[in-house]
Amino acid sequence: MSMHAKTDSEVTSLTASSPTRSPQRPVYYVQSPSRDSHDGGKTTNSFHSTPVLSPSGSPSRQSRNSSSTRYSGSVRPGSRKGGPHHLKGEKGFDAIEEEGLYDEDGRRGIPRRCYFPAFVVGFFVLFTFFALVLWGAARPQKPVITMRSIAFDQFVVNAGADASGVATEMVTLNATVKFNFRNRGTFFGVHVSSTPLDLAYTELTLATGTVKKFYQSRKGHRLVSVNVQGVRIPLYGGGVNWSSENGKLTAPVPLNLNFTVKAKAYVLGKLVKPKFHKKVSCAIVYRPPKVINTINKPISLKNSCTVV
Repeated sequence: MSMHAKTDSEVTSLTASSPTRSPQRPVYYVQSPSRDSHDGGKTTNSFHSTPVLSPSGSPSRQSRNSSSTRYSGSVRPGSRKGGPHHLKGEKGFDAIEEEGLYDEDGRRGIPRRCYFPAFVVGFFVLFTFFALVLWGAARPQKPVITMRSIAFDQFVVNAGADASGVATEMVTLNATVKFNFRNRGTFFGVHVSSTPLDLAYTELTLATGTVKKFYQSRKGHRLVSVNVQGVRIPLYGGGVNWSSENGKLTAPVPLNLNFTVKAKAYVLGKLVKPKFHKKVSCAIVYRPPKVINTINKPISLKNSCTVV
């Protein structure tokens, strides 16, 4: 009985002297950083919880210091600074990629919305430069005109009257003009035409003709034949010095032949179209045949014409 009573008294004194403790001790967790994964240079920080239990049921100073130290070590050095570049987690890394307008030196680059206008402007500049180069290369390659001959098939003078009834001498002339056309272009063909061929006595036109349009390939040439004719052209006293017999001329007659050959090349479609004009002027002397009703021989024009 005495031992039991002593035990109860001791238990009573211990209970009175010690504070009342809660039936369950609080548990504190300390978070420590660790690197779990490395994906393409991106690092994801995770925290591990470590339970720390103080003997007295309250968080110890050491555990608090350890917790604060470990937690502060997990924060990036630049995360404490404010501003638009303050990043947190994966969203922060995405923000850096989207901004993408700054290079490594921090200078601002060209916005993406300017790429297409810049491409269009650059394309037109290069295309214009290329077209000018082609045009400049094509200009010196002018075609060459070489006059060959003229043959008079008919040249007669008869008395008559014009449409108003005025009496005068009338001329009927038929001739064939030949010349050689050569295209010197090394990378383009040309479309050829001409102004009317004008065969005249002084300023009076006796016969006309036109070159039929044709296409000449690069580095090619051809012989062009043109018929010039005039039917019952009134002279109005212009041929007073002509000598004729039975409508046939018996004396030489000076004539002039004038026309312009036009050539156009389509080097780059219709955008680059170099044009070439060659003006031809010939001084011709018609000499009637000695024998009447014989075919006239062609008259050479190699030394009688100028081509500009």
